[in-house]
Amino acid sequence: MQVYLPAIVGYVPDDMVMCIAAFLDACYIARRQDIHQDALDAFKTTLDRFWELCKVFQRTGVHPKGFMLPRQHSLFHYCRQIEDFGAPGGLCSSITESRHITAVKKPWCQSNRYQALGQMLRINQRLDKLMAMHKDSDGEDAGPLECNDVLAHVVLAQTRGMSLSFLE
Repeated sequence: MQVYLPAIVGYVPDDMVMCIAAFLDACYIARRQDIHQDALDAFKTTLDRFWELCKVFQRTGVHPKGFMLPRQHSLFHYCRQIEDFGAPGGLCSSITESRHITAVKKPWCQSNRYQALGQMLRINQRLDKLMAMHKDSDGEDAGPLECNDVLAHVVLAQTRGMSLSFLE
């Protein structure tokens, strides 16, 4: 994002650049690990500046009905939530990213990259079965689940993956 602002200077009105800068400043403050009262006051001031400056998008006709970013509404409640529950510690509020890491990124790294989709589906299928076995075991070793209710067809790679002889 640090490259974004200099890239648009001169191509869009100065008020738009200042609006985006105010939004980015608010985001940087909100993503801090610890938010003390001074930082919270700075966040409120920066956010108020953003709300005022974002009217430029309406005035210039870019967004004649008003300007609203996705999930922007949550910014109205952010200060109160920090006061009530504490700083989020720089974590993303979106569950989809963490699920994406579990369902896509980690299985991708475990695949041998050749026709990886099938391998990734198989990994997720096995992880789901392990989780189900863990939840159903009630503290006893119930053994593997016999479940054939898989809603996907998985084809594994037909070539050997990388040698893991260095692990032996």
